[in-house]
Amino acid sequence: MALREYTHTAHPGMGTTKLTKLTKNSLWSLWPSWFISCLGLLTLLVVVVCSASCRRAAPSGPSVATPAVTLNRDQAPLGSPIDLTYRFEVAADAHLTDDYRVMVHVVDVDDQMIFAFDHAPAVPTRQWKPGQTIEYTRTEFIPVVPYVGQASLQIGLYSTSTQQRLPLNGTDAGQRAYKVAHLQIRPQTDNVYTVFSDGWHPAETAEHNSKVEWQWTKKNATLSFKNPRKDSTLYLELDNPGGPFSEPQRVQLSIGGQALDTFMVTPGAPAVLHKVPVAAAAMGNDDMVELRFQVDKTFVPALLNTASKDPRELGVRVFHAFILPTR
Repeated sequence: MALREYTHTAHPGMGTTKLTKLTKNSLWSLWPSWFISCLGLLTLLVVVVCSASCRRAAPSGPSVATPAVTLNRDQAPLGSPIDLTYRFEVAADAHLTDDYRVMVHVVDVDDQMIFAFDHAPAVPTRQWKPGQTIEYTRTEFIPVVPYVGQASLQIGLYSTSTQQRLPLNGTDAGQRAYKVAHLQIRPQTDNVYTVFSDGWHPAETAEHNSKVEWQWTKKNATLSFKNPRKDSTLYLELDNPGGPFSEPQRVQLSIGGQALDTFMVTPGAPAVLHKVPVAAAAMGNDDMVELRFQVDKTFVPALLNTASKDPRELGVRVFHAFILPTR
């Protein structure tokens, strides 16, 4: 049996002590070779059984559709909007009897998920017909996450009750997540510099999802941004989750006293994303542009409900206000 000596120095003035220690290799030499061989085979068997049992179970079967995703731009800064067009070519022998959700994972170069755009398809999957092509476009905002660089999109169809994914026709990245597109994520500083100036209340986040953020306007509010000096699009997503109004609120946008757009906001209705064209000429020659919001009706929660202690004047709730220059 192999031995190894260590010299240990105690506190100053107390001399040294020799310690004898068994090495790792010397411990193995205590066991017969046949026992070590059996132990190795047993370990291999455990790994194989565990790997099989830990893999996600999913029913086998033919592909139900061929997916594709097209992006309106292949580079997008954090926080910016991007249009994704989804296309599913339903297989000739496909018969879907359940409503599945579309899984959209954006992964980094190591296939680790950065964020997701999961959603219900525009046409419920139980209504898909064999040989039919389902196509629709969604606008998403790139979440502000601590990652910039190359990313890929992986898509799938999964059941919300069992979490099992359906087989699709495409390049499987594993566990029925299919590679469909690439995206270069740019720094947030690449966006047009924008400031919520006068007439805004501090930002708030959803109670159960801190990634959902909004700001309330007052009756009048100003959004300031650096002049891109080219035709642009204003992406404006807003709503009003409640209030005393029986009629919709009217919101008017203007730059330099010239009306840009007017639209109605129905209290209690889902948030709506407006895409407002902004011509370069409308933004003038100044370095900064001031976009003014005017809401015709506002309310104060504390005046409507004695249990409320919120004294703010509230107009509309804005989730996104983004200027995207034309390329």
